[in-house]
Amino acid sequence: MKRIVLAAVAAFAFAAGTNASLAADLGRRPMEMPVKAPPMYSAAYNWSGFYLGINGGGGWGDTSWTSVPGSFDVSGGLIGGTAGYNYQFGPTVVGIEGDIDWSNIRGSTTAGCALGCETKNTWLSTVRGRVGYAWDRFLPYVTGGVAFGNVEANTPGFAGASDTRVGWTAGGGVEYAITNNVSAKIEYLYVDLGDFNCGVACGGGLATDNVAFDSHIVRGGVNWKF
Repeated sequence: MKRIVLAAVAAFAFAAGTNASLAADLGRRPMEMPVKAPPMYSAAYNWSGFYLGINGGGGWGDTSWTSVPGSFDVSGGLIGGTAGYNYQFGPTVVGIEGDIDWSNIRGSTTAGCALGCETKNTWLSTVRGRVGYAWDRFLPYVTGGVAFGNVEANTPGFAGASDTRVGWTAGGGVEYAITNNVSAKIEYLYVDLGDFNCGVACGGGLATDNVAFDSHIVRGGVNWKF
């Protein structure tokens, strides 16, 4: 009988120890795997929207008079304002842009014009289409459209003449978005304002004295998109 009791006590002690061990194991929290933060994602820049800006630079080119042999050089600076709109679909960006600049592109010659013949562009404006291909914030583009400008021709001692000309322009450039609302650009434009008749007012003694003007423009600009 004594042996039976001792065996029962031993069995009970073993069962109690086993249950306690199982309870301890069940109460222990499983090891958690570290959770990685999701990668940061930056959305591609969207060029769509209206914008206003300023621009400035310089130009050089040629002018010719019927009464003057050959042509002579013109050069000078310009500065003004810009307005436009872009629309982006996929990587393609299309838009329209207009600008108007004060200009001091001018030149003179005494070859065949002893008193000095001068041609001067006093203001220049363009209205152009733009087509570009965007690499996120980097936008190279081509552009072309209509050019307007005032061209003056004069010879000291004579009345001279001026005319508001309508011509054409074409070129290209690159633009970079510095922030979501501010971008900077540099562009080249060829501008041809055709010619007009200055006549005897230019002092060449000809009833028809056509004055032609064209220029190459390089300018930078800053645009604010809204």
